[in-house]
Amino acid sequence: MDDEPADEIVRFWQKMMKRYGSEEEYNKQIINRFKYGDEPEILIVVDKLLTGFDAPRNTVLYLTRILREHTLLQAIARVNRIYENEDGASKEFGYIVDYASVLGELDRALSMYSVLDGFEDEDLAGTLIAVQEEVAKLPQRYSNLWDLFNEVKNQYDEEAYEKLLADDALREEFYERLAQYSKALGIALSVEKFVMNTPEEKLRQYKDDLKRFQNLKASVKIRYAEAIDYRDYEPKIRKLLDTHISASEVIQINEPVNIFDEETFSQVKEEHGIYGAKTTAAKADTIAHATKKAITEKMEEDPAFYEKFSKLIQQAIDDFKAKRLSDLEYLQQVSEIRDKIVNREHDNVPQALQGNDDAMAFYGILKPYFEASDEGTACAAALAIGNIIRHHWKVHFWDDLDAQKQAMNDIDDYLYDEVKGERGIDLGTKQMDEIIEKSMQLARHRIF
Repeated sequence: MDDEPADEIVRFWQKMMKRYGSEEEYNKQIINRFKYGDEPEILIVVDKLLTGFDAPRNTVLYLTRILREHTLLQAIARVNRIYENEDGASKEFGYIVDYASVLGELDRALSMYSVLDGFEDEDLAGTLIAVQEEVAKLPQRYSNLWDLFNEVKNQYDEEAYEKLLADDALREEFYERLAQYSKALGIALSVEKFVMNTPEEKLRQYKDDLKRFQNLKASVKIRYAEAIDYRDYEPKIRKLLDTHISASEVIQINEPVNIFDEETFSQVKEEHGIYGAKTTAAKADTIAHATKKAITEKMEEDPAFYEKFSKLIQQAIDDFKAKRLSDLEYLQQVSEIRDKIVNREHDNVPQALQGNDDAMAFYGILKPYFEASDEGTACAAALAIGNIIRHHWKVHFWDDLDAQKQAMNDIDDYLYDEVKGERGIDLGTKQMDEIIEKSMQLARHRIF
């Protein structure tokens, strides 16, 4: 009879019972794997899992029969949870694929239950969005993305695109518009009517441009030393690219450029570089922005030293944008700045501090408080303050407020007795307080 299970179904079920022991245990294990694992990707159920089933990763609900009122609300609630997995892949919304035409029932269910009384009509208006509405947004979002590059005369000049995106605000707008376009295209390509009714050439254009702009995004993130957020390439994006565009999976070839690593720095300066930087300007930008990022990260370790180079690197970037530097001059200048940072090249290092980076850092924050003729006093103070903090240093020093207070008191005594009293340097109370605060901050961010 037709209602009897096929032989392969019987064999499958016997195998599952042998493995799990009972139908109850089988159901339990399958549900847990769906909730917390990668497989199965789809559960097909009849009158099950409408209550007590909480699986935030569940993204799509396919409805194939009529549900009403409370039961319908319970069903759609299965996909209303946001979710982010350990790899950073996120789910921001769920889909209801309605094969049974229950939209009218859903509207009645949403309007009749008192649990929704606290919501305004406009809050509920976006609860359900027809896929067709999302697909209709695709042409405009595609146009919005391209509008950012209207001033680029040659559509195939990738270098011009990257240069245009040097502006931080414009780059963020590009990322936002690209995300909107990716979302709209992903939805559209899941709709059979859109795929069937859209000319093949237009489909290919949509897909190719998504791949192109995703690659552009990856390039400018490297060029302008941004932290690459691999959630940009989470499974749903990779699947969209791989399924429809035959793009390779995004992989990280190397860590972002480390200006203190001579080998990777040399590779960037080669003709193609480790990141495929094809032009002199691209290489220079990669070095400049990697250097700028390193300065920002290390600024509190030696404010005076890094602030000077921060101004120099920004001036080089600005001069290149204003066309006051050629591509080659830009590359040479930012490379020289990078070399000075890596080699810790200080200007006019006092003889007493030669080879003592910690003392030089303290000297850098003290120098503005002393006259040029008081260099010897500034050097002595730099050495003394470092020694005072070392004297009070102990395990968990930064968790011990008493130990910190003792160190600060000793620095205060030194400044008042030795610097102001013995050497006659005119330091006010406010200036001494500033020196103490800056010295403690410096110590926290260096070796202490």
